[in-house]
Amino acid sequence: MYEIGAYIVHPGQGVCKVDSVVDAPDPTYMLLPVTSTHGMKISFPVANEDRLRPVLSPEEARRIIDEYPSMEPETHTERSNALEEQYYKEEIRQGDCRDSVRIVKTIRLRMDDLQRRGKRPPVAYERVLKRASERSLTELAVALGMTTDDVVALFQAQAGEDPSDN
Repeated sequence: MYEIGAYIVHPGQGVCKVDSVVDAPDPTYMLLPVTSTHGMKISFPVANEDRLRPVLSPEEARRIIDEYPSMEPETHTERSNALEEQYYKEEIRQGDCRDSVRIVKTIRLRMDDLQRRGKRPPVAYERVLKRASERSLTELAVALGMTTDDVVALFQAQAGEDPSDN
């Protein structure tokens, strides 16, 4: 059972803080999504807690950032953008932070390639990129005790980019 105040990853909502545990009628976690600005709480049955996972440790988070330049992109492709989007959304939902970071790298590389060839990337790529970026940056920021902007700067420094260029 997760402690009150612990940060966990909910498959649909991403990083949440355990706000309380309600006992009646069945034990239920009351979760506060970290990215929610409306104070929305999610109830999640304790009996299904195997679908939740703890946030990365600071060491795991640093390792993912350090490995980013050498991380292999995804090779999965589908016959349509809609099927590809569906695949990646499910991967983000069921995978871990490393999977989301790999998806960000993959989609960025694919978008850059299309733009170099004078083609416009599909809107589906933009949606997947946004979701994977938010999911991974939020978890890394919580794990490292920093803002998502600080995490972006760490990735940029790891890739040899000057953060002031953006």
